[in-house]
Amino acid sequence: MTGFIETLRYMTAAQKPAKGVSVYTLFVNRPAGRVLAALAYRAGATPNQLTVLGALFTFPALAAVALVRPGPGLAVCVCAALAVGFALDAADGQLARTQRSGSPSGEWLDHVLDCVKLVTVHLVVLVSFYRFFSLPSPAFLLAPMLFELAAVVIFFAGILTEQLKRRTTAPATPATPAAPAAPAAPAESAPALRSVLLLPVDYGVTCLGFLFLGSQHVFLSVYCTLLLAHLVFMAAFLVKWFRELR
Repeated sequence: MTGFIETLRYMTAAQKPAKGVSVYTLFVNRPAGRVLAALAYRAGATPNQLTVLGALFTFPALAAVALVRPGPGLAVCVCAALAVGFALDAADGQLARTQRSGSPSGEWLDHVLDCVKLVTVHLVVLVSFYRFFSLPSPAFLLAPMLFELAAVVIFFAGILTEQLKRRTTAPATPATPAAPAAPAAPAESAPALRSVLLLPVDYGVTCLGFLFLGSQHVFLSVYCTLLLAHLVFMAAFLVKWFRELR
């Protein structure tokens, strides 16, 4: 137990900066991922194993959305599985920093699975809408398509912007630091207004939205609300990132 607590304390001190993440990621997903990463570290697991384990939680749950008629039981199971998968997605990077085992192949695997996840989550909603929902209008079938477009554009453009910024600055810091310096206090400080505003475009909040899958009208309302938020943020992010690169 002492070793686990020490590992957890080190991971807490070596967190990535809180800037640019929502309060869900800051206070729910990263802490949950930290606990999972500490357990994996004590068990001798690798970051890639955590990445694959996260996929094993995520993709069967998404398949169930497309194949099983929505109900309260399915909603709880899907929401829980997606939340655990997202926490494992945070855990693999924390474990890599602790083991000093980060690699380009591991980062590649993590990002590819993230991209597949972002596409699949809205494809299965589209299938569920078509098979099981009594939609007010067939036009609502466009909602998952637009949501997928916004989520993938934000994901891709964000990564591309980060990479282009690295090319325009002095390459003094490697992509995966060998030994992260422990700050004086944990990175999870009091959230700024930006962290609260970013909640609607946090993947974790999308996962929580599936908790309402058992009620068609509620889920449709929540899903479309998150869609509108993604469209607004996509436009804002694209303008912001383009100006930064100029």
